[in-house]
Amino acid sequence: MNHQHMKLLAIIAGAVTAAGCSTMAAENSGAYEGSSSSSAIGSASGGELITSQNRIAALEKELANSERRLAMANEDSANNNAAFGNMSGDASLFPPNPKAGQCYARVLIPATYNSTTEQVVVREAGERFEITPARYEAGTETVLVKEASTRLEIIPAVYENVEERILVKPASKKITEIPAVYETVTERVLDKAAHTAWKKGPAAAQSSNVLSQSATDTGEIMCLVEVPATYKTVQKRVLVSPARTEEVVIPAEYKTVTKSVVARPATSKEIVIPAQYGDVKVTKLVSPAQERRIAIPAEYDTVTKTEKVTEEGMEWRQVVCEVNLTRENVVALQKSLTDEGYYKAGIDGIIGGQTLSAARAYALAKNLPAGSNYVPIEVVNSLGIKL
Repeated sequence: MNHQHMKLLAIIAGAVTAAGCSTMAAENSGAYEGSSSSSAIGSASGGELITSQNRIAALEKELANSERRLAMANEDSANNNAAFGNMSGDASLFPPNPKAGQCYARVLIPATYNSTTEQVVVREAGERFEITPARYEAGTETVLVKEASTRLEIIPAVYENVEERILVKPASKKITEIPAVYETVTERVLDKAAHTAWKKGPAAAQSSNVLSQSATDTGEIMCLVEVPATYKTVQKRVLVSPARTEEVVIPAEYKTVTKSVVARPATSKEIVIPAQYGDVKVTKLVSPAQERRIAIPAEYDTVTKTEKVTEEGMEWRQVVCEVNLTRENVVALQKSLTDEGYYKAGIDGIIGGQTLSAARAYALAKNLPAGSNYVPIEVVNSLGIKL
């Protein structure tokens, strides 16, 4: 038989025991209280009985499936009933050191945990920036509308008319040929030199000139007459000055003209145009924005950590069952739980849901074994009840 099969059997046994105890308690209480008690049981624990029965049915079904799988795995086993009935050989399927007159339930003991507290950082330390906004106020301010500038003003030139003698033709030189100069002069020149000649005639006629006379055979007188020199007037050209060349300076030629001249040249004058200002409404900064750093301390929180101390497991526990679940014992249990402040209903000697819940709450508060559908014997002992 494997571990799972054994575990299922143990759970079924515990459930059957609890259900049986509850059923028996209901029957016993019915014996004491008759029909009215039976109706009380039906209203108080009927729901738990149905739940337990459904759980038993589910566990039995799962057990049957496990047995079927076990039969297939162990073909050499005689039969499934023999394998199931041989539980006496496994001590874990039965409570250790049982005593007569006591009831036991095999319950699943949940794992136990230990809670520890620890301080952890929720948020690291940091900084917060706080900005103080700038403060402004409205006012009037004179602002520059148009910047100062300069303008260049041209003063035109002044002209006047003046006469000016200008050179038309520059002076020059030329070589002039001067011809020879002649002049006509009258000159008395010797035409015939003085001489003597014989002339006919009386000597009286040539008295003064007659040098001598001679008579010819004819009777003519021949006079040797002195013929004076004769002159004649002749004109002749004589050279006054020989021909020559002469350098003649031709003077420059000038012309008087009237022209317009600059009496005063054109000038420029820089005229300064002053800046223009105007009043406008402005918002003036009174105090600038400021930044302030504020240290934010780290935030811590205390957290609870739960650590597993023991693993869950199966355990046999002694419980109150039909052997000792008499009306007197139930009344004593209810009275003790009432005194402790856990049982609020009336004391009726019936083990119902309220009694089981009160016993569970008391067990948990006292750190005792607790069950939802059974009352551990430790609870009874802690309350000082003698069964």
